[in-house]
Amino acid sequence: MAEPVKRPSINPFGRLSGTALTDHLDLRNGLNNWQFTAVSAVLGLALAAGAVLAAGPWDSGQRKAEQDWAAARARTGGAHHDPDAPGGPAPAPSAPAVLAALGTAANRSAPDAPGGAAAELRAVLGPLLKDPALGTRRSAVVIDTATGRRLYGKGADAPMTPASTVKIATMVAALTALGPDHRIPTTVRASADSRTVTLVGGGDPTLDRAALRALAADTARALKDSGVREVRLRYDVSGYSGPALHPIGPNENIAPLSALMVDEGRLDDTASGPAPRSTDPARDAADAFGELLGEAGIDTGSGPGSGRASAKSRAVARHLSVPLSGLVERALTNSDNDIAEALARQTALAAGEPADFAGGRRAVTAQLKKLKLPLRGVNFADGSGLNRQDKVTAALLAGLLARTADPDHPELRPVLTGLPVAGFSGTLSGRYTTEAGGTGLIRAKTGTLTGVNTLAGTVVDGHGRLLAFAFLASGTTDPSGAQAALDSLATALAAGKR
Repeated sequence: MAEPVKRPSINPFGRLSGTALTDHLDLRNGLNNWQFTAVSAVLGLALAAGAVLAAGPWDSGQRKAEQDWAAARARTGGAHHDPDAPGGPAPAPSAPAVLAALGTAANRSAPDAPGGAAAELRAVLGPLLKDPALGTRRSAVVIDTATGRRLYGKGADAPMTPASTVKIATMVAALTALGPDHRIPTTVRASADSRTVTLVGGGDPTLDRAALRALAADTARALKDSGVREVRLRYDVSGYSGPALHPIGPNENIAPLSALMVDEGRLDDTASGPAPRSTDPARDAADAFGELLGEAGIDTGSGPGSGRASAKSRAVARHLSVPLSGLVERALTNSDNDIAEALARQTALAAGEPADFAGGRRAVTAQLKKLKLPLRGVNFADGSGLNRQDKVTAALLAGLLARTADPDHPELRPVLTGLPVAGFSGTLSGRYTTEAGGTGLIRAKTGTLTGVNTLAGTVVDGHGRLLAFAFLASGTTDPSGAQAALDSLATALAAGKR
């Protein structure tokens, strides 16, 4: 929040008008017409700025002083009228709301009545779901987030492969377990004699070279204070357990899973999408750290070796990731597999589970149970959706999104704000044209595997209601056609009667 602006004790310009002020300051004498006009304009702007300042302080775009002024008066009166004077004009009536607030009676009116929103959805979505491009199996759920009522369902409880839409579940579980302000630490620990330093990975896949340089500088400073300029360098990745490779094997969509890596193990300058990946991201991070220590005046000898920090070691440097809320938004916007798998492991660690695939599955499931969501037939084989053994239902995905919009769960809001915007951001930036009805109105997570296409997100419908939706299709043979069919379903929600 911005620091509040203090109200001036007096109006710095008194009651002077623009012309009177000019005369008062004796500026007109000696100025020609255009100079006088320019000076008057500047003084006019200054007067406006003074008026705004006098009305402060500001908070979230509204003036508290203005609010206080309005609240203190039962009658408003017209210009130059005392609001307390007898016979003063009555306050002008308030204009009706353009859209009723979510959850109000106006928005909950008979959704299942003939001709209501539910009937409209059945009429519109039914034919669209028959599109052959959606493959051999398809399911759909639409929920009114204000009431929690399901407005539409087809195959709602059938477990299907979700592809990357499973990231919604991973993010909700992580936020529930850790909170949006949680940060993932990367630390450097020095032995009791300061002759050995260990770079300890905490599981932050977004650690970058700038952060590594700061860690090296802080470490070098601490060592020099102890009179040490030569050390043995170790790196500790014991925070994670289980196999380093995802079941899909070496892949440009995900690096080997490690508690220590720099820039997600990417070997190019990209920040999202497929990229060549390091085969040993922890060792690469340690090598880079050793080089930076050398630049800071600390010799690391023959290079780093793998090993745990000793029990008696002390922390000499620490870096914290961006808050979990930021990691969640980045993971959803860019469909970032490395962050998703890291957050599944962070959820496991918070639950006291091993930081591996099995521990992540148990921890994510346990967190979602707390939200009382339908989990029958659900399986979280990984956190990213790259594993075809993942199974979720449309009811679960739509229910998760409805929970993120629930005022009782503000900690889950980064899931909503991280969803790509149709035609503008992330994985939806190229899927909607400027002429498409859903452009800018739909926020949704995409999912794509060979033969699997999914879309789950939110949209405000023609009745002013925020809807959560999930559309899953499998057995698809034309990815572009399937995506277009899914986009048409989402657009139909946005293009209803208004």
